Formats: sequence, structure tokens, C-alpha cells
Amino acid sequence: MYGLIGSFSAHPGKRDELISLMTASTGAMPGCISYIIAKDPEDADIIWITEVWDTAESHKASLQIPAVAETIKKAMPLIASFGQHTITEPVGGMGL
Repeated sequence: MYGLIGSFSAHPGKRDELISLMTASTGAMPGCISYIIAKDPEDADIIWITEVWDTAESHKASLQIPAVAETIKKAMPLIASFGQHTITEPVGGMGL
């Protein structure tokens, strides 16, 4: 399995708009086992994304799905900066 954990900051006051945009487009993504969008409880602008995919290739291919590409295009103006980005190798747990 292939995992990603990352964060980014929305422009001030835009986090909820960005979350709404992102959650509306979490439809069918072949190979996606889990895709979690979370608010940072200590910073009103930060969003955390936790992803689990069957393979790194499935994740890379998902970026070419028209709905995903369109969401990225719409999201970029709402993002102030990118934070942490960690690749993981999930080995088990609830839901996997």
C-alpha cells in the first residue's frame, strides 16, 4: 500500500470553502482505499489530508481524472502555502 499525509494552509477565511470544494469531489478514484480531509484544531487555516492507495501509480493516475484535475485547478487560488508532505507505507488498521 501507498500512503500520504500532508497539510496546507488556506488563505485566511477560505478553509471552509476549500474543504467544501475538496469534499464535493471525492468520488470514484480507482485504487483509493481511504481519503480523509481534516481541519487542524489549532490553526483556523490549516487542512490535513490523509490518503491510502493500493499503489503509488494509482495515486499518480488519480491526478489525471478530469474531476480531480478540475478540483485542483479551482483549489489552487484558495491555498496560501503547502506544509508537511510525508509518504508512508500503511500496513494495517481499521478500514484497511
